[in-house]
Amino acid sequence: MKGLNALFEAAQASPTPLPVATSVFWAHHGTRLAGGDVTYLNRYVLVRVGPAFGACAFEEGELDPSVCAEASGLPLGELLAEDRPLPLRLAALDALLAAELPHHRDPRAEAVSLPEGTPERRAVARDAAIAGLLPDPRGRRVGLIGVVNPLVAAIRERGGECLPCDLNLRRTQWGDEVGSSMEEVLDEADAIVATGMTLGNGTFDTILERCRERDVPLVVYAQSGAAVARAFLGEGVTALSAEPFPFSQFSAVPTALYRYRSDGVGAGS
Repeated sequence: MKGLNALFEAAQASPTPLPVATSVFWAHHGTRLAGGDVTYLNRYVLVRVGPAFGACAFEEGELDPSVCAEASGLPLGELLAEDRPLPLRLAALDALLAAELPHHRDPRAEAVSLPEGTPERRAVARDAAIAGLLPDPRGRRVGLIGVVNPLVAAIRERGGECLPCDLNLRRTQWGDEVGSSMEEVLDEADAIVATGMTLGNGTFDTILERCRERDVPLVVYAQSGAAVARAFLGEGVTALSAEPFPFSQFSAVPTALYRYRSDGVGAGS
């Protein structure tokens, strides 16, 4: 499998009829963690297929609430069509793959329980779990494509030099400059950590191909397209932190994320 388009094509070419999207909805929320000066604005389109949810973050203006009425109840094949917005297509594909194999039933998955508590406590635990998927980062330059401050801190706490890149954020909580172009990061980093949102904004294939070419580890942390990213495990993706909906920021009680490694080490607990 070469990239995301191949995965879409395989789903659309399925010999069995695709299920119906039971519901399509979206969530829009803002978060400012204690001690920070950045308000994260997140927009998600979500597709439910039976017991499974698929999700994809999107930028302002890409979708509007009318998608909920227009797409709910349609056959999934219609939502995967090329003329649909990429975030909607990605959420539909994510739902399909999650319905076929839920994360909690995947024998490769290591369930990690995020603790009860404040958004800050849960974010620190989540990002420590993500950073723990990196090969020993001490002395390594770790490219972070899609910046959240607790993950920057987690990479540094493990001895890595963080090279942050983000389409919207210009500085980290500590004043570090955040690049807007990922090309330099992809050329210089010894390892890459990328958000699942790269699946929905069309940059994932470039990241995947560059990491394959340079033979550098690629760790994906995904609320967007968690099951889609899983399909590339061992095909360029070294490790994955999959956080299917409902996401950790929507709860104050213990919830699970699922860690995967392409070599299977540490999985199955």
